[in-house]
Amino acid sequence: MVAVDQYASRVGFTVRQEEAASATDLLGGLSNLSNSSSSDTDILYEFIQSQKLVSEIDNELDLRTIWSRPEWDPVFAIDPEASIETLVDYWEDMVKISYSAGLIEVQVRAFRPEDATAIAQLLLDKSSDVINELSAVAREDSISYAREELNEAVERLKEARETVTRFRNENQLVDPQLDLQSQAGLLGNLQGQEAEQIIELDLLRDTAQSNDPRVDQAERRLEVIRTRIAAERQKLGFDSGGGVGTAFADLVGEYERLVVDREFAEQSYVSALAAYDGARADAKRQSRYLAAYMQPTEAQTAQYPQRGVLLMVMTLFLFLAWATVTLVAYSVKDRR
Repeated sequence: MVAVDQYASRVGFTVRQEEAASATDLLGGLSNLSNSSSSDTDILYEFIQSQKLVSEIDNELDLRTIWSRPEWDPVFAIDPEASIETLVDYWEDMVKISYSAGLIEVQVRAFRPEDATAIAQLLLDKSSDVINELSAVAREDSISYAREELNEAVERLKEARETVTRFRNENQLVDPQLDLQSQAGLLGNLQGQEAEQIIELDLLRDTAQSNDPRVDQAERRLEVIRTRIAAERQKLGFDSGGGVGTAFADLVGEYERLVVDREFAEQSYVSALAAYDGARADAKRQSRYLAAYMQPTEAQTAQYPQRGVLLMVMTLFLFLAWATVTLVAYSVKDRR
């Protein structure tokens, strides 16, 4: 049996999670130090041993060709036509993973040093892609709820504003309070003119004769003013006693209710927008990434297979086999 030399490439990395201090934190003298994320490291540890990673690296580097390069090595080389399941089992033999205190170190073996380094480098890149994906998912999850709240607040605000606009169009007014003040001013002016006309008419009656045409003219003017006052009262919804009519009161009340709903929707929108901006800022300040404390190495000397160890193991095995056969043989001979 001829065992071909194997070269090992090593790479070490860990998952770091940083939360950058915001401006408020800096003013307050607070700082956040980066630390490792054990859950992400656990995920990465399992991913390195998964069939998915083996399949992806095989598609890019052709692992079957790399690990079947020796012309004659029936023990350590893999069959070029091996199935993916066999390739995964062989991967576990050629790629050794150690995991301690949040640090992952991987040893990759191949029959050429450049092949081992290429596999280790691609393994590092794939692991970094996984962590980046996890980080993107975490950021999206952190702001998804705030985005939903903001969308609901926007729809509520749009509906409230559309309701107020529809109310104004249906009732042909902008603000019932302003219209009430304007009409009340006009009514007060007419009532003032009525009082002045009554005084003028009383003076004419005291000084003029009963058939004086000025008296008839003053009476007609007073009648016109009173007719206009009655019309303005009816327009405003005032009853005969000077109180506000039920229809106009309901109109004002409905408008005030709609305005309150709109103001509440505006406040909700402002709060939701502030929460969404805060969630986005927090998501940007929190990030996780793959930190390689040891880049893939390229071996210059073959470390495997360990021929001395293998020779000792085989020698011990052969000796035990010889001893067993010898003991059996002597036992059979003694029985005879």
